[in-house]
Amino acid sequence: MSARRVSVLLRQQKLHCGDGQNLVTEDVTVVEGDVATISCRVKNSDDSVIQLLNPNRQTIYFRDFRPLKDSRFQLVNFSNSELRVSLTNVSISDEGRYFCQLYTDPPQEIYTTITVLVPPRNLVIDIQKETAVEGEEIELNCTAMASRPATTIRWFKGNKELTGKSEVEQWSDMYTVTSQLLLKVGREDDGVPVICLVDHPAVKDLQTQRYLEVMYKPQVRVSQNYPLQGLTREGEPLELTCTAFGKPQPTDMRWLRVDDEMPQHVVVSGSNLLISNLNKTDNGTYRCEASNAVGKSHADYMLFVYDSRAGEEGAIRSVDHAVVGGVVAVVVFAMLCLLIILGRYFARHKGTYFTHEAKGADDAADADTAIINAEGGQNNSEEKKEYFI
Repeated sequence: MSARRVSVLLRQQKLHCGDGQNLVTEDVTVVEGDVATISCRVKNSDDSVIQLLNPNRQTIYFRDFRPLKDSRFQLVNFSNSELRVSLTNVSISDEGRYFCQLYTDPPQEIYTTITVLVPPRNLVIDIQKETAVEGEEIELNCTAMASRPATTIRWFKGNKELTGKSEVEQWSDMYTVTSQLLLKVGREDDGVPVICLVDHPAVKDLQTQRYLEVMYKPQVRVSQNYPLQGLTREGEPLELTCTAFGKPQPTDMRWLRVDDEMPQHVVVSGSNLLISNLNKTDNGTYRCEASNAVGKSHADYMLFVYDSRAGEEGAIRSVDHAVVGGVVAVVVFAMLCLLIILGRYFARHKGTYFTHEAKGADDAADADTAIINAEGGQNNSEEKKEYFI
């Protein structure tokens, strides 16, 4: 009997899958275009015939013989306990249940499921406006086409993750996902990448990005070039510089005096303002204005002109106060040192005194004799010194 005829007979018989199942296999998940491996194993082999069938129940392999003409199926291993077959260049049409059969009495059968994953065909970001103005809300859409299963789309602005809103469309067995992101932009977003990243089991690190282009009005700053430090005093010069940055770069920049006319002796050259000889009539607020296609901005400098000797008198007063303070400190220190020396001296030399005791009074026989002995011994008494320490 030929192998093909045996296969037909096996398909015609009623197969049983009971508790005494002797076959083992596993489900297979594979990315489209890759290789899937199907293994039919026998736990307790009795030399029974093993065969593998496709979802249409056509025999792929009967023992080590391949009746099916599809050359993508290749034998990897054959023995009494295992039939292992590989399927190359897997496509969606290969998905389904594959049956392992053991030709026993009664025959045994178990199935394995091949699941085919399809990564997104394309990933595209569409942006509502190529160039936005600060403060505007723009719309971005990221589309992941023809994947299986449906993808999950994540948004990032730089390193910060953002939240979008996704919609899924199904076409036959494939899915197209579109995620919408609404983003309010500022000047700090200019040149920052917005990233659309895909989470899908069939692909890793799939992403695309667009760089934001944001226009904004100028940022203006006034700096004092001279004098570098100290007061602005009568008779001295003053030089100011105005700097402005914006997108597009400011094309118009001008100086003016707020609430008054600009003094005639003030020289304006481009971004610089120069007053060669300050006087108190120059007091006031000087403004630098800059503008571009987006808008206008300004920065102010408040000028107050001091008397020509204002800084010197303050310096002299500061020196006088410093000298007086130094003298007082020296005097206090000297007095403290003197008190410490005197205290140590008196503590060590507090004084001496003399005492005279009668000699022989204790040995006299009577009172008269004691008096005589005392008077006589007074002249010969020893001088005793006692010290208080």
